[in-house]
Amino acid sequence: MFNKILIANRGEIACRVIDTCRRLGVATVAVYSNADATARHVAMADEAVHIGGPAPKDSYLKGDEIIAAAKATGAEAIHPGYGFLSENPGFVEAVENAGLTFIGPSAKAIRAMGLKDAAKALMEEAGVPVVPGYHGDNQDPEHLAGAADTIGYPVLIKAVAGGGGKGMRLVERPEEFDEKLTSARGEAETAFGNPAVLIEKYVQKPRHIEVQVFGDGTRAVHLYERDCSLQRRHQKVIEEAPAPGMTEEMRAAMGQAAVRAAEAIGYKGAGTVEFIVDGSDGLRPDRFWFMEMNTRLQVEHPVTEAITGIDLVEWQLRVASGEPLTSQQEDIPLKGHAFEARLYAEDVPAGFLPATGTLTHLHFPEGARADTGVRPGDTISPWYDPMIAKVIVHGATRAIALSKLRAALEDTEVAGSVTNLSFLAALARHEGFRAGDVDTGLIARDLGPLTEAAAPDLAVRALAALGAAGLAEGGAPMSGFTLWAPLKRTVALDGMTALIEVLGPCRARVSIDDEKADCSMTAGAWWVNGRPSGARIVLTPGTVSVFGPGAYHFGLTDSLDRQSAAAGGGLTLSPMPGLVKAVYVQAGQAVAAGDRLAVLEAMKMEHTLTAARDGTVAEVLVTPGAQVEAGAALVRLEEEEA
Repeated sequence: MFNKILIANRGEIACRVIDTCRRLGVATVAVYSNADATARHVAMADEAVHIGGPAPKDSYLKGDEIIAAAKATGAEAIHPGYGFLSENPGFVEAVENAGLTFIGPSAKAIRAMGLKDAAKALMEEAGVPVVPGYHGDNQDPEHLAGAADTIGYPVLIKAVAGGGGKGMRLVERPEEFDEKLTSARGEAETAFGNPAVLIEKYVQKPRHIEVQVFGDGTRAVHLYERDCSLQRRHQKVIEEAPAPGMTEEMRAAMGQAAVRAAEAIGYKGAGTVEFIVDGSDGLRPDRFWFMEMNTRLQVEHPVTEAITGIDLVEWQLRVASGEPLTSQQEDIPLKGHAFEARLYAEDVPAGFLPATGTLTHLHFPEGARADTGVRPGDTISPWYDPMIAKVIVHGATRAIALSKLRAALEDTEVAGSVTNLSFLAALARHEGFRAGDVDTGLIARDLGPLTEAAAPDLAVRALAALGAAGLAEGGAPMSGFTLWAPLKRTVALDGMTALIEVLGPCRARVSIDDEKADCSMTAGAWWVNGRPSGARIVLTPGTVSVFGPGAYHFGLTDSLDRQSAAAGGGLTLSPMPGLVKAVYVQAGQAVAAGDRLAVLEAMKMEHTLTAARDGTVAEVLVTPGAQVEAGAALVRLEEEEA
């Protein structure tokens, strides 16, 4: 076993690796950018080395700096985590040339699976079923469009390099192909430096089921499957293991195919073989096809750890240090069911736009595993993926595990940034998901109900008013003095004004419009109009939050400090910090509502900004290549005529 390793990553995966290293007595070295100087992974590691600026290309993608840091600190090996350099064969070779060990597969194995077209050809040779499609070298748009016609619509355009939904577009009609191809290529070029794409048949009721494999370079085993079908914008939201509806026949077929894939390339370490499954007629052994292999640890690996009891990071360290794989396939247990929900800082009603902010309050419930790279007071940076945490639960059955997931999400508390927490809770309550009837289109079909924000009821609004008045902590009486009458106070929050009358210790009446709520605290719990609320009130600078069930946030209104409203509907503003990739309009040009104005690159994704109304462009305020802040004006339309 190693004495010291360096972790070439950040955030929750760096913290996750450090946890296992601590248990095994392995010292750790963290690396960090300017933006991460006070990050949780830096505080957890035994040593930390600064490697550059906040942009990944200036820090976490600088392989030479990372290798130098490893050698300077006496680390014997480098763990790449996932993302960044984890699937870069050139980095693997540089690590080994420096006399260090790369904790992962060989450069040859990564190259074999790094380009989706070549990987599919290799898998066909190994007897692994592959989705019908075009994986050739001819990247002429007319040739690719002809291939799509031959395959038959709908088709998927996919970047041959990388993953995570980047460079991927669904094309349902031939007339959409050229525009979607241009968009996919642009995103692929930005994310991976390679604009090449492949074309695949789009499965009508697809399920995304992947198999965890582990090899020692000679032999491989699988650790069962994970269902990752709950996706939005081709990115996973909730994962589970095992897959609902899985039969032993199907599991054996998929497991054997995944092991054949791993052994065909002499795979060493943890990897995932991803399959697309046609779920239109249940799970059948002749209805799954190879999509790609991720030659690294996956974000969703904790659900596999939960059902097998195996620490995959420990296995990575042991195999990388020279130990053979000792477990046989029949030795690997499968116990119960597990879910993982990805908690992100993102604005769901605005189309899941990544968000930033300072986490003024953060709490995870006992009884659930929370893998996180942040703490209360930390800032969600615009430079990196906006994940706050992964919430993982395990139960004896799927129904029990799903109940635990719902409870864990209801008991998770985040303030200081908008999040997808309510969306995750709505998914966990979804009837189809509860029944195990899942496919990759579920979220898109039911997006409206899943993202509909529940209006706060009287109890929530009343408790928010009490929080704004300073009564959240133990029901302490408000300061002040009145003679022969109850103490009264008016508080203003977003969208409402409340009158509070203090009736006695831990008792108050809150009047909002024509409604009244009698609130009291008993044994540390708030009651409203004679009913227990189960709510928790959290007051942070400028905001009062009411948690459980659901999460509601109210801005505190200060009549002496109001911000001016945005300058009408003629301005298109940047929804987040980012890089202007393209501008499609010029001054004097007529546009219709929904027309493309510009493309913004932020948090590793491209976002198309469109006109909010018909009009004429009065002024273009940015140029391609400009770095802009959230709220920056990009395009101005002429004023509407009265």
